[in-house]
Amino acid sequence: MTDELALHDGRDPICPTCHGESLPHSQTHNSPADQSRDGTGPHSRLFRPSQEFRQEMDVPTAPDNPPKTARSDSHLQRVLLVNASHAFDTDLLIIGGGSAGFAAAIEARQLGARVVMVEKGTLGGTCVNVGCVLSKFFLRAAELAHLAATHPYRGIETSLDAVNLAALRSQQRALIAALRAEKYEALVDYYGWELIRGTARFLDPETVVVGQRRIRPRATLLATGARPAIPPLPGLLDVPFLTSTSALDLERLPRSLVILGAGFVALELGQAFHRLGTAVTLVQRRPRLLPEVEPELAEALQQALATEGLQFLLGTHVQRIDRTPSGIRLLMTRGEHEEALDADAVLVATGRLPNTDALNLPTAQIAVDERGAPIIDATLRTTNPRVYAAGDVVLTPQFVYVAAAAGRIAARNALLGENRPFDLSAVPAVLFTDPQLATVGLTRAQATAAGYRLLTGFAPAEAIARERVNFQPYGGVLVLADRESGRLLGAQAVASAAGELIDAAVLAIAHRLTLDDLREHLAPYLTCAEGLRLAALAASQDIAHLSCCA
Repeated sequence: MTDELALHDGRDPICPTCHGESLPHSQTHNSPADQSRDGTGPHSRLFRPSQEFRQEMDVPTAPDNPPKTARSDSHLQRVLLVNASHAFDTDLLIIGGGSAGFAAAIEARQLGARVVMVEKGTLGGTCVNVGCVLSKFFLRAAELAHLAATHPYRGIETSLDAVNLAALRSQQRALIAALRAEKYEALVDYYGWELIRGTARFLDPETVVVGQRRIRPRATLLATGARPAIPPLPGLLDVPFLTSTSALDLERLPRSLVILGAGFVALELGQAFHRLGTAVTLVQRRPRLLPEVEPELAEALQQALATEGLQFLLGTHVQRIDRTPSGIRLLMTRGEHEEALDADAVLVATGRLPNTDALNLPTAQIAVDERGAPIIDATLRTTNPRVYAAGDVVLTPQFVYVAAAAGRIAARNALLGENRPFDLSAVPAVLFTDPQLATVGLTRAQATAAGYRLLTGFAPAEAIARERVNFQPYGGVLVLADRESGRLLGAQAVASAAGELIDAAVLAIAHRLTLDDLREHLAPYLTCAEGLRLAALAASQDIAHLSCCA
């Protein structure tokens, strides 16, 4: 096995096809037939469903029967490695108990595999414990405070008396504890896998050790997630800075807050803190907000947030940060000018780093990039052919639904040898500011670089009846299509409910629908989702001269 595992040219050490080819493994098995989803690809012989397995008394079996669920009845067969003469302690070892790890464990147990999960911290990972659930709770509370203090409807008198952040945090913690218990902790026993508390590290390419216990799995999934990145800014470590994690645990509002970065996390937390009474300034080195978003929509969102009172210092380089008697001071350069900015607190929102330091990946012959993230192929397999990686620990989009989908696919590829690539062609992204921003598919620049001749349609906010009723004047819905076929290639929106709207665009792109399909379907009136149909209509006519629903 040592000689086999030493192959780092991309060939699978236990794949005869790879040994007979000069091409790397990822290039010898990339035909549609090789990527079939029913487990009949070239590596389906590595792990194959076997009726005989249940009768093999000398082969370890899973804990009591896996639960029968609506989607697992046809999959409740044990999986059997061809070289079953090797003694493995478990079929799938999962390092990390977050979204990717749990999705993989559920999929593996529904396949009848034995699963061991290792988690050193709190089950549930980033999203439920310190990420998206907390931030959306915080955003919703801030939205209600904002509406109480100021809203656009005449004749309705409201006011905001006070914000008790400590009471809000108490409610938040109760919600998180309930969700963690329901969606994570209870599932370990329900599906029947083993959970080990501790830190995992590789002892060699085939063995993982947790404390005093050694585990030799048939396959391993790395799902250890990521943490906030701390930039090498002079003076930063000498001041009490916040991260997205610690900011969502504050029980007292700072009077003023500087946020380093202006991406999704920075914008969401910035608006929430501002609406609760904190003066917020966002500082970013890049000269344009959200450069991955089409300019007219990024500018519309910036205008909406600036009108509300958020301050933006774009194209600004922070030289150092110092502690002052009242808080912190940033020394910055904007162009050729030097500036200073004082605030009560500073929040660092400049990206995330993978949690791989403790894994001892070099010993496992797993290559990493400059950030320390495992390098994976299209099937989520690392340079160690028995180890896969999924979730925020790798360079896939850092969304919980991407992590969960990757966990499911990684489990099937590891256990059944399906060699299925992880398709990221229609990944939605939602920024939960007010208004929201949502995107999916290609941008203009990406589509042009790919050789498409583009047809675009834009429905501004004033053309969408829901936005008129909401008194939300910013942004709108943009669609991009292939001029020749009419097929939808991308969609972006700034709207009150852009996150709900974008799901229809995800399905349209995934199923290769056209602008005609979007024009002809029945869109419910007085919804933001109607904006998608209006944008499709705008590609060929002036929607300002249409009656309602025409």
